[in-house]
Amino acid sequence: MENMHCTLLTERLALLPAHPDLAPQVIDFYVRNDAHLASWSPPWPEDSQTLAFQRARLAKGQAEAAAGTGLRWWLSLRGQPEVLLGNIALSAIARGPFQNALMGYGLDGQAQGQGLMREALKAVLAHAFSPAVMLHRVQANVRPENARSLRLLEQAGFEREGFAREYLFINGAWRDHIMLAIRNPRFSGTLT
Repeated sequence: MENMHCTLLTERLALLPAHPDLAPQVIDFYVRNDAHLASWSPPWPEDSQTLAFQRARLAKGQAEAAAGTGLRWWLSLRGQPEVLLGNIALSAIARGPFQNALMGYGLDGQAQGQGLMREALKAVLAHAFSPAVMLHRVQANVRPENARSLRLLEQAGFEREGFAREYLFINGAWRDHIMLAIRNPRFSGTLT
């Protein structure tokens, strides 16, 4: 499964696989973006900005990659791995007749509007649909009021498939989400 979780490169970005050594940069990302991400992300435990918590979380991401159940990357500008600008993940990877993953992502508030997440999303989808991973489908769930995220996904080819009431607990309440998905038109994997 090692070739499933590799560094992905775009024109401007390096998507770095989750690794415990990234813990200080991950903490810095969350400290810088605490208020920005609060409206869109589930709450974090109180110790989430400690090295121990983030190292354990990143190690869990490595273990998921090794098991083939999740792939998580951190975004940095190429040649500048000391500053992380965001993250993107494929989680709950299911095989068998489903061949599906859930996608989630977050971008630094100061990096929005530059097309960086569009680059990262394109690279992750290309990888997810490549022979290395070969998923049939990727899903994403977005709050209805997050117009920027909905536009990003729809421009990437995601289609709206449904509406989930009170889907996630975010910013003090259960929040509705629009369910979107994109399918791999060249799926040629097995159903095992």
